Amino acid sequence: MSLITLLQAAPAAGAAGQQGGGLSMWIMLILIFVVMWVFMIMPQRKQQKKMEEFRKSLKKGDKVVTAGGIYGTIAEVSDNEKTVLLKVDGDVKLRVDKASLQRDFSESDAQQTAEKK
Repeated sequence: MSLITLLQAAPAAGAAGQQGGGLSMWIMLILIFVVMWVFMIMPQRKQQKKMEEFRKSLKKGDKVVTAGGIYGTIAEVSDNEKTVLLKVDGDVKLRVDKASLQRDFSESDAQQTAEKK
């Protein structure tokens, strides 16, 4: 009878160990989510807000780069505020969506020339 008692006691001890392991698993999952939030999601949201502000502040004469790598100067911002007319070279003008504009390089050029002096 003692062998049967030992066999019945072994699964009960294993179940108690798994229960504690389940709690530590949840804590680890929560910690992983918090780390991902801090290092991945928060910086991405900050960058999206910065790009949104950049696109809202566009005005005539700004030098910009599109997502396709086209450099140009803004000739006109449309009334519906979704597109801009981009002067590429001479009389060549392209109408592009504001969402395709990636960065303003007129400010970075000014900063670089100031650093060189």
